[in-house]
Amino acid sequence: MPLLAMAQSGKLKVFISVDMEGVAGVVTADQLGPGSFEYPKFREFMTRETLSAIQAAKQAGATEILVCDSHGNEENLLIDMFPPDVRLIRGQPRRMGMMAGIDRTFDAVIFIGYHASTNNLHGVRAHTFSSARLTRVALNGTVVTEGAFNAAIAGHFGVPVVMISGDDAAVAEVRSLVGNIEGFETKKSLGFHSANTITPEASIAGIAQKVKAAFARRGDFQPYVLQTPVTLDISFKNYMPAEVLSYLKIIQHVDSHSIRYVGQDMVEVADFVDFIASYNLGLEP
Repeated sequence: MPLLAMAQSGKLKVFISVDMEGVAGVVTADQLGPGSFEYPKFREFMTRETLSAIQAAKQAGATEILVCDSHGNEENLLIDMFPPDVRLIRGQPRRMGMMAGIDRTFDAVIFIGYHASTNNLHGVRAHTFSSARLTRVALNGTVVTEGAFNAAIAGHFGVPVVMISGDDAAVAEVRSLVGNIEGFETKKSLGFHSANTITPEASIAGIAQKVKAAFARRGDFQPYVLQTPVTLDISFKNYMPAEVLSYLKIIQHVDSHSIRYVGQDMVEVADFVDFIASYNLGLEP
């Protein structure tokens, strides 16, 4: 059912996936993980940008909101700052990763704090799922960012992405594949670890404005749906993961660093990506 019809029916369920590299002011690991000297403050900035999106979505008619903490250990958002009618997904491992909890009951998806792909020549902290392990991720032959990958998961369930925030490279890259969704630029990339950034307060205000703009033109958006079956290509920085994964009959060894997997749909593809990103012998007792 179109978003406009959903709003008229009195139901508007919104899914918000939140990363951290695209938050205003983030430029290095100093802001991004436990133990880093600016991380506590930037957890707050990340939370406040998310709260801004929540408040704007509610003002635009959202009746139910699920937030998915999707950065690092996925325990970043300060949950005591959230209103009691909002639920959160946190912790790992979990199926569908940054989109855990999405299903066909949702009407719109918002991305907050997103970054560009590992193949992008620009973008602050640009990577796709793992900056330490992967050099390329493609769906049906098209290189994708995390945003486009996650939009395809939402598209599998018939849910459109309506808005994204992040640096200029991240916003442009997702829009080039997903379509003319609303985008808010939190900073301009000057390099992998540098940016011309706006302030947290300016970002909070801008995100709210763009979320409201997205819901004002809710009839313009369509789910990002890939042709099935879905072909996933992944290239690793090292050759051993590709070699060992190729022992599985479901995997094609494309070259020394790359594999190909064909999934029935985006859920199968997402499960495969979550497996290779999460499994290690340390999970054993």
